[in-house]
Amino acid sequence: MAENSKIEWTDHTFNPFIGCTKVSPGCDNCYAEHLMDKRMHKVVWGPKGERVRTSASNWRKPLAWNANHAAFFAEHGRRQRVFCASLADVFDNAVDPQWREDLFKLIEATPNLDWLLLTKRIGNVGNMLPVPFDFAKLYPHVWIGATVVNQEEADRDIPKLLAVDAAVRFLSMEPLLGPVDLEYPKSLWPDGPPMCCSGHECGCMGKPADPPLLYGIDWVIVGGESGPGARPMHPDWARSLRDQCQAAGVPFLFKQWGEWIAPSQHGAARAENGFAPIKEFAMVEGQGRYHLVGKKAAGRQLDGRTWDEVPTP
Repeated sequence: MAENSKIEWTDHTFNPFIGCTKVSPGCDNCYAEHLMDKRMHKVVWGPKGERVRTSASNWRKPLAWNANHAAFFAEHGRRQRVFCASLADVFDNAVDPQWREDLFKLIEATPNLDWLLLTKRIGNVGNMLPVPFDFAKLYPHVWIGATVVNQEEADRDIPKLLAVDAAVRFLSMEPLLGPVDLEYPKSLWPDGPPMCCSGHECGCMGKPADPPLLYGIDWVIVGGESGPGARPMHPDWARSLRDQCQAAGVPFLFKQWGEWIAPSQHGAARAENGFAPIKEFAMVEGQGRYHLVGKKAAGRQLDGRTWDEVPTP
């Protein structure tokens, strides 16, 4: 398992176990399935496959990272972040509950690390946390994140994330598969949210009766899809989320474009990574034209700069 992660928003990746089942359109081209099942044959993916616990030596690595806190902080001026888990889902129903209990014991034993628990099953979290109602108080170094790839998932899952008592709540919007408005759930109010009152007698100043989806979110990560079968991401989808975050004062991190770029991005890609020959040309209905150039050539600059904002708990 990765000790020094190449993922832009974390320092380490820790997998207490491996294996999962696809539950979202974002899972269609799952890199973990391709690596762990199809290539390495370490686990059978899907509901019929058993989850596999990683080695005892792997479980000891966070203890070493925790012990290195002072040196890391002196060099970087911040705490280490640990992404858990890139090859599984901590809140998967098929995971042995004892393994999850052991994981939280490890988290308790490593208070110098900020643990980023990212899930596609945010509805399970409240029932699987060791202390769901005092979680942020007793686990101040745990960040809970939900993967959201389109408007439907945003409407459905962000309210569930907001209901979780966590010190930091974040969204991983990768692979971003469509435009997402974080103002209010469009499935509930397609014509706009109802106001608190008709005449502002309560002093609401015309604010919605329910808070925007972005309210209570501490961090938003956005990225396009990479790997075999990757789907394009329209530049305006990423720009919109950046602008929404800036307006709300929410840290925004743009991870990558993925395999594809629009013709308007050629100059930025060349400036960041040199000239990239066009490998393939595609038209995606309703989205425009894209060129397949590869993840490295596409880069991660959005409108001429990188966006690496991270919250400070």
